Amino acid sequence: MDELTSLAESAGYVVVASIEQMRRADARFQIGRGKAEELAKLVKDLDAAKIIFDNDLKSIQSYNLATVTGIETIDRFQLILEIFAKRASTQEAKLQIKLANLQYQLPRVKASVKLAKMGERPGFLGLGMYEVDIHFNAIKKQIATIRKELKRISKQRDLHRLRRIESSFLHVSLAGYTNSGKTTLFNALTREAKSVNPGLFTTLSTTTRSVFFQDKKALITDTVGFIDRLPIIMVNAFHSTLEETTLSDAIILIIDFHESLEEIKRKLLVCLNTLKEIGTGGIPIITALNKIDLLKKDEIQEKLHSISNDVSNPILISALKEINLDELKKSVATHLGNYLKIAFLLPLNDSTLSFISRLYTQVGSLETYYTGKEIKVVVTASPLFMDKINGQIKKLEGKLLLFNETEKDN
Repeated sequence: MDELTSLAESAGYVVVASIEQMRRADARFQIGRGKAEELAKLVKDLDAAKIIFDNDLKSIQSYNLATVTGIETIDRFQLILEIFAKRASTQEAKLQIKLANLQYQLPRVKASVKLAKMGERPGFLGLGMYEVDIHFNAIKKQIATIRKELKRISKQRDLHRLRRIESSFLHVSLAGYTNSGKTTLFNALTREAKSVNPGLFTTLSTTTRSVFFQDKKALITDTVGFIDRLPIIMVNAFHSTLEETTLSDAIILIIDFHESLEEIKRKLLVCLNTLKEIGTGGIPIITALNKIDLLKKDEIQEKLHSISNDVSNPILISALKEINLDELKKSVATHLGNYLKIAFLLPLNDSTLSFISRLYTQVGSLETYYTGKEIKVVVTASPLFMDKINGQIKKLEGKLLLFNETEKDN
C-alpha cells in the first residue's frame, strides 16, 4: 500500500484515504459488496475524484465499482501507464507507452463497449455496439503502425550498438528498483546533470556516457527502473530499452539501503528476478548499497549481514554524498576484464594523424610522443580491438614496440 501511494503521488494525485480488505477476490467488485458500499460512502464524504486499486481489475469490476461509487476506478497497471505517459520524453518512450496502452485496451474493448451501452459510467467508452468492430480494428491498426515505427528506431539503435561493439569500449549498465538512486549515481560518475525526481520512474529512456573505472574507459548507461509486478505488456514494450542491460560487460545493481530490511529484500528479489528474466545470466553484478549517509554504522552492519548471502560484490555507497565511489569504480574495473597495452611507432604524415585522431574516440587511453619524423603511440584497449590496431600499424608502415598486459611504458 505504501508503494501504491508513492505511485499515485508520482502520477500527480493527492491520496486522501486508503482501505484494505483481506478476502478472496469478489467476481463483481474485487472487494466485497459491503466494502464497496463503505468505499462509496468514503468517496462521497471526501469528495474523491478517482479510486485506485492495487489489484488487477476486470472490466466488469471497474464498471460495477464506478456504478456504486460514481467515479472512475483504475488498477495498478493503468496507474503505471499514466506515470509513464507523464514522464516519457523521447519519441521512442512515448511510442512504447502508447503501444502498451493499446495492447491493454484491445482485449477489453468489446467488454467495455457492452458495459458502456448499459449506461454511461465514469471511465468507460461511450460507443454503440455497431461501432465496436470499427474501434477494435482501429486499435489493431494503430498497434501495427507503432510497431513498425519502433522497429525503425530499433534499427537505428542497433547501428549505434554495432559501432560500440566495433570500438574498444566496454559497457556498464545501471540497474535497480525505481527510485533507488540510479540517476543520482549516473550523475556522480559522469558529471552529468540529468533530472533527479523523488517520484517513481524518473528515467524512461536510456542515457549513455563515457566514464573511467580506474584506468579502463567504459560506456555507462542509465536505464528504466524495475518495479514489483510490472505487467508483461510493459516489459515487452520496453524490451528494446531493457536490452541495453543484456549487452553489458558488467551491471551495477543499485539498492536503496536506507529502507527497511523487509523492503530491501523484497526489492532485491524483484531486481534479481527481472535481470534473470531479461537474460543477463553470466554478466558480473556489482551491488551498490546506496544511501548509507542516512544510516548509523550499527544499522549498516546489521543489514549487510542479513543480506550477505543474497548480493554479489556489495559496495556501501552514497551516490548523493559521493561516498565510496572510488571503491565502486575499483570493483567494476576488476570485473570488466583485462585491457591490453600496445606501443608502436608511426611515420609522421597526414594518414597517421587521421588514424590517431580516430583512436582518441575509440580506445580506453592514448598517449603520444613526437620524436622528429615519427610518433610514438601508447594505447590501452580491449583485446578484441587490438587486432584492428595491428592491421592499421602494418598498413601505415609502423613498427610495433610493445604488446602485453602488464609492462609499463619504456
